[in-house]
Amino acid sequence: MTIKRDDIRNVAIIAHVDHGKTTLVDELLKQSGVFRENQDVAERVMDSNDIERERGITILSKNTAVMYKNTKINIIDTPGHADFGGEVERVLKMVNGVILVVDAFEGPMPQTKFVLRKAMELKLSVIVCVNKIDRPEARPNEVIDEVLELLMDLDATDEQLDCPFVFASAKAGVASLDPDVTGTDMAPLFETIINYIPAPEGDPEAGTQLLISTIDYNEYVGRIGVGKVDNGKITVNQEVMLVNHHEPDKQKKVKVSKLYEFDGLNKVEVKEAGIGSIVAISGISDIHIGDTLCSLDNIAPIPFQKISEPTIAMHFIVNDSPLAGLEGKFVTSRHLRERLFRELNTDVSLRVEETDSTDAFKVSGRGELHLSVLIENMRREGFEFSVSKAEVLYKKDEKGHTLEPMELAYVDVPEEFSGVVIEKLSMRKGELREMGHASGGYTRLIFSIPSRGLIGYRGDFMTDTKGNGILNTVFDGYGPYKGDIAYRSQGSLIAFESGESVTYGLFNAQERGTLFIGAGEKVYGGMIIGQTGKSEDIEVNVCKKKQLTNTRSSSADEALRLTPPKVLSLEQALDFIDTDELLEVTPKNLRIRKKILDPTMRKRAAFAKKSQG
Repeated sequence: MTIKRDDIRNVAIIAHVDHGKTTLVDELLKQSGVFRENQDVAERVMDSNDIERERGITILSKNTAVMYKNTKINIIDTPGHADFGGEVERVLKMVNGVILVVDAFEGPMPQTKFVLRKAMELKLSVIVCVNKIDRPEARPNEVIDEVLELLMDLDATDEQLDCPFVFASAKAGVASLDPDVTGTDMAPLFETIINYIPAPEGDPEAGTQLLISTIDYNEYVGRIGVGKVDNGKITVNQEVMLVNHHEPDKQKKVKVSKLYEFDGLNKVEVKEAGIGSIVAISGISDIHIGDTLCSLDNIAPIPFQKISEPTIAMHFIVNDSPLAGLEGKFVTSRHLRERLFRELNTDVSLRVEETDSTDAFKVSGRGELHLSVLIENMRREGFEFSVSKAEVLYKKDEKGHTLEPMELAYVDVPEEFSGVVIEKLSMRKGELREMGHASGGYTRLIFSIPSRGLIGYRGDFMTDTKGNGILNTVFDGYGPYKGDIAYRSQGSLIAFESGESVTYGLFNAQERGTLFIGAGEKVYGGMIIGQTGKSEDIEVNVCKKKQLTNTRSSSADEALRLTPPKVLSLEQALDFIDTDELLEVTPKNLRIRKKILDPTMRKRAAFAKKSQG
C-alpha cells in the first residue's frame, strides 16, 4: 500500500554557474535555525572544497537538511557546469521537485537547459526562484517570460508550466511572491516548497528498496553510499542484497553497519529510516552509484540512467624531468596510481586505465574543467607529475566511420567582437547555427563544434573579446569526424641548456617572442620558456651571461629592461601545450616541456613522423 510521507520534502537546487544557488542554501540553513545566533559562518558553506570556494563553482553535489514547521526539507545542491553533469542526472532520482534559480538580470542560461531537461524527463515539479532581484539592472518580468519559453521548448506539461515564481535576494536573505514587493525573510520560499513539492511516496510494508545516488568517501570508514529509501525501511545491522539494474549478475549479501540522516550540515546516526528519508550508509566496501539495496526476500533493482561516458582523455605520467622530485612529496608511479584509483571512489564520470608503461595512466573525463580540477587537487596535496595534451575519445559506428564528441557552444559577445569569434570557431570546424540578440546589448551566437575544436580556445576567446565574452558549452552527442584542425599557429621558445635564467639571456630571448619566465628561475634543456611569433620552434640560451671586457662604454651598462613574463595559469598551460609537449605539475610550479628533451633526438623524431605522414 503506497502512502505519502507528509513530514518530508526532497528537493534539488539547479541553476547556471554563478546564479547564487549555493548562497541561497546558506540563507535557508541560517533562517531555519541550523546555526546558533552568534555562530561565525563561512560564506558559501556548502562549497567545502578549496577549489570550489576559489572558483565559486560547485563540483560535487552536497546534501543538507533543514526543519521548517515540523517538516524536514532535504536539500541537494547540484553542480551547474555541464562537465559535472554526471552528478546532476543521478541526484535527481532522490528528489520530488527542483528549485530552478535564475539570475534576475541574466535570465536562464544554456546550461540551465541541460539540467532542467533531465528534471522534466523525470516529471519533477519545478519552483522558479528569480534571484538577485535587488540588482540595479534586474528585469524580473522579462526573465519570467524567458523561463516560460524555456519550459515550452523543453515540452513541459501544463502542470510544469503552471509553476510558482518566487522572487528573492539570497544575499539579503529575503524572498517574496511579488516582484515589486521586497520580502522580509525566506518564509515565502519555505512555504512554496511545502505547498508545491510533492511529499515522497512509497510502501512502508514492502521489502526494503534504496537506490544509491551519490558516493561519499571518508578515510576512516571508507565508502559511504547516499540514497533515498523508496520502499520499506532500512535498519542498522540489517542484512540486505546489493544488486544493480545494469549488471544483472551482481548479487551480494551485505550488512548495514551504520546509518545516518542529514541534519543541517552534519550527518546524525539513526537506528532506522523509513520511506522518503535520504540516508547515508557506511560499512559496505564495494558499494557503487546505481546499486540498489533490497531486502533478501524481494530482490528488485531500481532502474537508473547510465552514467554519461567520458569524452576527453589525458595521460598522467611520472615526472622524469631534470628537476623531478625536488618539489613534490608524492612522486613515484605507486603514489600516482593509488591516488588516481582513489579518485574513482567518489567521481563516477572518471575512468583510469593502465597503459603499456608502468609510469603512465590514461585518465578520461567529461571535459577540460573536470580534469583540470583533479590536477589542481592533486597538486595541492603534494603530488608531482606530468600531463599530456587533452585528446578527445572517438567512437566507430556500424559502418566503421569515425565519430567524435560534439558540443553546442553558446557565445554571448559585444557586437564588435562577433566577427573574430565566428572566424576563429569556423577555423576550428565550428558551424554557426543561430545568431540573435542576448540581454545587455550582446550578440548571441550558437555553434555546433567538435569537442576538440574547443580545446585550447578559451584563452584566445578571452583575448579576442577583451574579457567581455561569455562562452558556455553543452555536450551534444557524437557526430561524424569533421577533419583535421590546426591547433596552434605559433611555435615555442625552448631553453637550450640547464641552469638558472639570467636577465642578459632573457633580454636577448624576449625579442623572439613572449616569455613565460622571469630571471632567477631554474630551467633545463628542452623546457619551454615562451612562445614565438613564428610557426617553428626556436632554441634560445637564457642562462647566457654577458662577457665582461675591460673597456666600458657609456651606454652598455644601462640596466636591461625585461618585459614582464606572461605567467600561465593551469588552464592556460593545458590549453597551450601541443601534442609533442607535456605540462610538468608540481606543488610549487607549472613548467611546460618537450616530451623529448634532447634536441637531436627531437629533430629525428619529428623527421621520422614527417616521413611516415
